Amino acid sequence: MSPRAAWRLESLGYIDVFEYAAGLADWMGAGLPFEGTKTRGVSLLDVVRQDVPTCALDERVGALRERVRAGDWDTCLVVNDRRVVLGRLYVTELEGDPERTAEEAMRPGPSTYRPDIPAAEMLDVMEQHDLNTAPITSSDGTLVGLVLRDDLRKAVGHRHRAAE
Repeated sequence: MSPRAAWRLESLGYIDVFEYAAGLADWMGAGLPFEGTKTRGVSLLDVVRQDVPTCALDERVGALRERVRAGDWDTCLVVNDRRVVLGRLYVTELEGDPERTAEEAMRPGPSTYRPDIPAAEMLDVMEQHDLNTAPITSSDGTLVGLVLRDDLRKAVGHRHRAAE
């Protein structure tokens, strides 16, 4: 809501009025309802996986390796206590020295994408850059989940066929 609208509500007697300035991507990333042009097609929120393994900076690679394998994943996102993405561990790092910490082994500052990107557009990006997975975050870097290219292909292809 705009500052003007917030002030108007306060003038009408509402006590706890806040300006929401983060925008549509954060709204959608929180799983809140939306409508309009962004509702056309498949949303990333329809296919994002929230069960992606995460770890803290001080966790040991050896322990992480077992946890990641147990979930049949090949990546682990390094997050802080607020789930802000700080880095990423791929198979190469997970197969390394088991005594290293995630902080020592991670690839810092991975590319992330916002949940308001249409799924078909995200699939194009992933195919152009040969990405199998991509972290989805809010604008403040908080993890929403991980999207898999195969999941996008199924969802986008299914939606295209249904529209025909």
